[in-house]
Amino acid sequence: MNRITRYIASHLLIATLFVTLTITCAVWLTQSLRFIELIVNRGLSIGSYLYLTLLLLPSFLAMLLPIGMFAAMVFTYNRLTADSELIVMRATGLGPVQLAKPAVAMTFLVVALGYLLHLVFMPLSYREFKDLEMDFRTDYSAILLREGAFNTVSDGITVYIRAREANGELQGIIVHDNRNKERTVTIMAERGILAQAEEGPRVIMVNGNRQLIDRETGKLSLLYFDRYSVDIGRPGAAEEASGEVRWREPRERFITELLFPADTPNDQRYYDRLRAEGHNRLTAPLYALAFMMIALASLLSGDHNRRGQARRVIIAIGLAVAVQSGAVLVSGLAARSAALLPLIWLNVLTPVVVGAWWLFRVPRRRRPRELMPEGAA
Repeated sequence: MNRITRYIASHLLIATLFVTLTITCAVWLTQSLRFIELIVNRGLSIGSYLYLTLLLLPSFLAMLLPIGMFAAMVFTYNRLTADSELIVMRATGLGPVQLAKPAVAMTFLVVALGYLLHLVFMPLSYREFKDLEMDFRTDYSAILLREGAFNTVSDGITVYIRAREANGELQGIIVHDNRNKERTVTIMAERGILAQAEEGPRVIMVNGNRQLIDRETGKLSLLYFDRYSVDIGRPGAAEEASGEVRWREPRERFITELLFPADTPNDQRYYDRLRAEGHNRLTAPLYALAFMMIALASLLSGDHNRRGQARRVIIAIGLAVAVQSGAVLVSGLAARSAALLPLIWLNVLTPVVVGAWWLFRVPRRRRPRELMPEGAA
């Protein structure tokens, strides 16, 4: 690698890191605000909140890395041209192939990192994220932190509390148990606490009463107590008892689970969606190649224009936006019909082929008359 190649490569690397990290942090910050509710309403600690949101970073980084690299290439090569550095390099005999070498090396590095993120880190982190999110959302101590609201904690069980003390004691408790339609029970107590027993979570209440209505006679049975315990069950208990587990979303699955779905009813129901996600995983890192060819074909091909390259930069950005929009469109279409899966590959490979032809084509020689200024004899 000669000095000029190292010079361009260093600028590309710094710009790529800066742009990618900046965009990733901005997207991560905006997306993580969606989970503030877990802190406000469910008592999630700051440490657990940060860990939960950090698990989303591989997904954001895998998506934004090719875009950050494209922005860095457009900025770097445009700046080299504006500073006349690229003109001097061309004058020394360097052609588009030599000037494109640093960008090609950077792109293959990004493609390799993209496959690592898409095939390994993204499913691992997102699977952990979804499991933790479900645990946090179904945790009873967190659910009962929602003071002044009626909380349906499981099928047929509604719990209300007026306040929760710092030591975990609950004030003003109402438990409505409608699991047995023939014996609807409402329990009220001055205070109590949530306890975890072997058979599941229980609310232990102090100084209250239990009200039971007989559906046949319509009579109210009232029982006062000093201490009473009631099992409130937990969400998902019925599914666990039947052996069912949560269906994993496509983003949680590894590539073999996407390309070869299982024979379960849910997997067969979303067969096309799973296959489309699998092909998206395989093609997503290749968009770095497509964006590279768009940037280089737009900025390195053709003759130098003293009036600047604003038009070429706009064309490059427009083409990149079109390719990215096409990726979203064909992904949605392929998720509905497996017959459209080739469109995913066509959308990413077409810019690579066309861009390579445009960049490395032999330009036609301009006739002497075309080089003469207007009005010349």
